[in-house]
Parts: sequence; C-alpha cells; structure tokens
Amino acid sequence: MGEPLNVGIIGCGAIVAQYLTTLPSLESVNLRAVADLDPSRAQAVADSQEGVRALTVDELLADPGIDTVLNLTIPAAHAEIAARAIAAGKHVYGEKPLAANTTEAREVLALAEAAGVRVGCAPDTVLGTGIQTARHAIDEGLIGRPISATATMVTPGHERWHPNPDFYYVPGGGPLLDMGPYYVTALVTLLGPVTSVIGAASHTRKERTIGGGPREGQTVPVSIDTHVTGVLVHASGALSTLVMSFDAVQTRSSNIEIHGERASMTVPDPNYFDGEVSVCALENRSNDREIGWEVLPASAGYLGAGRGYGLADMALTPAGEQHRANGELAYHVLDVMESLLQSAADGASVPVRSTAERPAEVPLTSLSDLASSASR
Repeated sequence: MGEPLNVGIIGCGAIVAQYLTTLPSLESVNLRAVADLDPSRAQAVADSQEGVRALTVDELLADPGIDTVLNLTIPAAHAEIAARAIAAGKHVYGEKPLAANTTEAREVLALAEAAGVRVGCAPDTVLGTGIQTARHAIDEGLIGRPISATATMVTPGHERWHPNPDFYYVPGGGPLLDMGPYYVTALVTLLGPVTSVIGAASHTRKERTIGGGPREGQTVPVSIDTHVTGVLVHASGALSTLVMSFDAVQTRSSNIEIHGERASMTVPDPNYFDGEVSVCALENRSNDREIGWEVLPASAGYLGAGRGYGLADMALTPAGEQHRANGELAYHVLDVMESLLQSAADGASVPVRSTAERPAEVPLTSLSDLASSASR
C-alpha cells in the first residue's frame, strides 16, 4: 500500500501476546496505540511496548494518526468494531472469524467497499512455509489430480486453559467457528473454493468447568454444538472431510491429509506457520505395503512467520491488487462454516453461495526481504 501502516489494536485479551511477539519486527507495520474495555489491560500492553499509548476505544478510532485497526475483540464484537473503524476511514484487519455470521460479514465488506478501505482477516498461518509448501507441491502436480482431503481437530475444550472461555460456548463460538477457520482456509488455499456441504453436529455437556485462573471451578453454560463433522465439495471436484471437536480427548490423525491420484500428502497443523509436509508416492508402495514418506523441503511461504504477517502482507500489497488474507476469502470461509452448521440442523446438503479466489502463492522469502524490495 506504499507506506507503513500505523496500527491501533482494539482488544487486549489472550491473543494479543502473539501479535506483540511479531509486530515489532515488521517494517511495514507501526504499532501506535491499544485499547480495551478494561483500561488496565490496555495500559499493561502499552507499558510493554515502546512508543505505544493506551487509549479508549473512542479515542483510538478518532485518532487521525492511526490508519488501520487490528481488531482482536471477541467474535461477537468483530463486526461492530470493524464497522466503526471503517466509518472512521480506517483499514481493518481482524482475528477470525470475519464476523459472527455472514449477514454481519457481508455488511462489513459492503461498508469497506463504499469507504475505499481494505479488510483483512486471520488466519494468516496459511502464509507460512507449511501450507504454502503443500500448495506449491500440489500446483506442481506432485500428487496428481487431488481427489480428497481429511482435516481433523479434536480437543477436550478450551476451558481447560482459557481463563474466560465463555465466548467459545455461545453462538459465534464452538469448535467449527473457533478452529475451523484455520482448517477451512487451508483447504481452500490448497484445493480451491467450496460449492456445497453436508454436515452433522452434536454436544455432550450442558456446561463446562473452568480449569485455571481467577475463575477456576466456575461453570460456563453451553448453548452450541461442540462436535461438528461434514464433507466439503470443492469446485475442483475434490471432497474434504472435516472433524472439529471440543468433546474428544486426542487423536493420532494427521491435521490435514491430501490424497491425489499419484500420491498422498500430510500437511502440518494449520494453527501454525511452519511444519513438515510429507508425501508418499504410489511408486513407493509394494504389495500394498507402505515403504515410507518423503519430507519435502520448504519451497514456498514466508520464512519464520508469526501472527501479524497477514497484516504486513496487506500493507505491502500495491493498490489495485488483492492482499492474501483478504475479506472475501474470510467471508467465503465463514459462509462454508455457516452452511455446514445449517446442513447439520436441516439434515440435508446446503449449497455455498459465495466463492473466493485462491490467494496468490507466497514465494519462499522473508517478509523483511519483501519489504526492502517494495521500498526500492
């Protein structure tokens, strides 16, 4: 976008620490201010960062020196804060999901288009070497035509570690809307957009017990399904089977597997930026016995990436070009997930009415190198 973005963070909860680890190293991003409904949390973050001010939300939105809002509020507040930032003439980059539902998300994108500002959205983990190396291999034809994929995330629940897990168990939360964005965004990045879904869902407990922190032992009511499974039909013809659970204990399944006509591939955890991509080719099997998997060297993606790279990528993308962690992709991912929940409720296949372009591949590079070349 030409100049470094002057960023103000709204929302100083648990996720902010991961962004603060990355943002100071990004030449295309200048963190200027932070705000939170709890002023003490904002002040604690400001005190830990040189040159960063603690403001109220209204003060941050009104500050002409801030051109971009990094929205780290809870999912139920994503759309409201995004809309207010856009009304103030600011670009928005938010944590996933884009909004609590597609109606709110569509309004955010419409407001941004009318105002001429950009919308970006996590997850940006797909820009790291893990998912990008897998994508590069698929696009190069290493596994042949992709046929199917599996994506599995199981955990007994975030209340075991999160001090305030309430929002995970109300509409807008749950395993699909919380962790699904990582997996569905990865699947769309690898295999392209989704045209229809069919799903089923359940929940095992009416309440959850907080496992640590000042509220340890308190219970949280559960008003959403906590185990969701389904099949995504990609426009390419590939079928992805998705399992997202806050009810199961553990799994030995690969986070993501992609199966093609010539080879199968394991893809690393899409909640992280790196990790090994392994391939087992058809010619490496004898008498239907597995001979071995080959680990692929990193061939694409931002090296050493962390949360906030999607924001930096947005800053470095020239006007008129689409940044990678963009609002349209986030909207399609939300539409896929919402459609899956609708299918589970209806007991029938549901068409996904939106679509999205696969973002441009990330060449194997460091963001600092990219920033240096962009400034020349």
